[in-house]
Amino acid sequence: MKDSTGPQSGYATPLELHRAPPPRERADAARNRAAVLEAAARLFAEHGVAAVSMDQVAAAAGVGKGTIFRRFGDKSGLANALLDAREHALQEAILHGPPPLGPGADPPARLAAFAGAYLDYLLEHLDLVRMSETAAPGARYRIGAYHFWHQHATILLAGAPDPRYAAHALLAALAAEHVTAVLPELGEERLREGITRLARSQYPSAAS
Repeated sequence: MKDSTGPQSGYATPLELHRAPPPRERADAARNRAAVLEAAARLFAEHGVAAVSMDQVAAAAGVGKGTIFRRFGDKSGLANALLDAREHALQEAILHGPPPLGPGADPPARLAAFAGAYLDYLLEHLDLVRMSETAAPGARYRIGAYHFWHQHATILLAGAPDPRYAAHALLAALAAEHVTAVLPELGEERLREGITRLARSQYPSAAS
């Protein structure tokens, strides 16, 4: 029997396909990449993302600015690279972790757990996610991780009238620009309660 809540059978394959494979690198390129990411993470934490230039990152990493631009493109590309490990950790928890975030719980519980876990990730890295999502018009929807989150939510919303639209609607409430704007007004607790309520409202019969 096919299990729609677990990573086996037809469930895991679509999600796994939305995970970007790790890049293949020469040893020196890997060292430079690690140095750049370490320097960027430290400078962003100390000064804020907006206040740090690519020149400062290059100087702190001991590489030329051209090296950063060739590898990451711009600061939003650097933000995406910094977020990659965090995104993969959440993806692993979704695919193989314990329920309710991982397989084993029913879809309403898993969707609410995903919404809460994604909000945790977002609040921890809000400036970086906001930069990666707003670098250009529609940038958020071209990020590989977005396709993973959307596919996961779509699968869990299989019983909804339009699962793909419902998944986009839920993720819209988790956009970094939106959360940045409403967080000062609502506060984290109220925001979290609203997101959980929104996720559970996709299953009227399961709503409490």
